[in-house]
Amino acid sequence: MPTAEKEAAIAEMTERLKASEIAIATNYTGMNVAQATDLRNQLRQAGVEFKIYKNTLAKIALKNHGVEEAGDFIDGATAWAFSTDPVAPAKVLKDFGKEVKFVKMTGGVLSGKPVSADELFALADLPPREALLSQIAGLFEAPMSQMAALLNALPQQTAGLIDALETKRKDGAA
Repeated sequence: MPTAEKEAAIAEMTERLKASEIAIATNYTGMNVAQATDLRNQLRQAGVEFKIYKNTLAKIALKNHGVEEAGDFIDGATAWAFSTDPVAPAKVLKDFGKEVKFVKMTGGVLSGKPVSADELFALADLPPREALLSQIAGLFEAPMSQMAALLNALPQQTAGLIDALETKRKDGAA
């Protein structure tokens, strides 16, 4: 029979899974205290919550959330990164994993679906949200700018034709 403390941990993780766009399972075996503190600070700056749950409790929470398959990503010492921004924690963990080889993303949950470590690495390679939004805005702006230039050129060309006709008439009348 689970204790009240264990039930609270399961409920907490289940709630975090519901509130987050992404949850990443990270193996941190071999990391020292200074490295752990540095990782937590980097994640906090990116708006990411980082929490360690017992593996059996995490598997129950994943099952409660309907993503039991994500329990396969749990192996050894596993910490979870939760965020509403799907790219931020993947970027931080990937970059930190380059510096500290002990830290590895093993998988996770993205928008209620299990994702592999390879998919998380691909996600980490995406540009930041702001850059993607500016690229999309640029795609919308380019055709509008071309249309504005076209509409602006039409009266200028018409005025040029009228001037040419007027000049031709004057030359023909003279």
